[in-house]
Amino acid sequence: MVVTPFVDNQGKAEDGPYPCPCCGFLTLEERGCFEICPVCFWEDDGQDDDDADRVRGGPNGRLSLTEARSNFRALGASDERRTKFVRAPLPNEYPTA
Repeated sequence: MVVTPFVDNQGKAEDGPYPCPCCGFLTLEERGCFEICPVCFWEDDGQDDDDADRVRGGPNGRLSLTEARSNFRALGASDERRTKFVRAPLPNEYPTA
């Protein structure tokens, strides 16, 4: 049995806003603090590219970050059940680089 540790990406509020790991828009004041992105409704539990294919359970249930990203591209939300909670990104939430 191979055990792999969680890698939680965190960032401080004074360095934000941070891009959502699911949709990429600058909606998070902090990283890894369970903030919900208003653009895709992903709850940021610190998961990122290094374990995007892993289903962690927790606040995002049975979704991996990879699945949530695919859902966002197709549906505009991290999960079909969350489409009624999302909104369009604000002009200042678009990444600049």
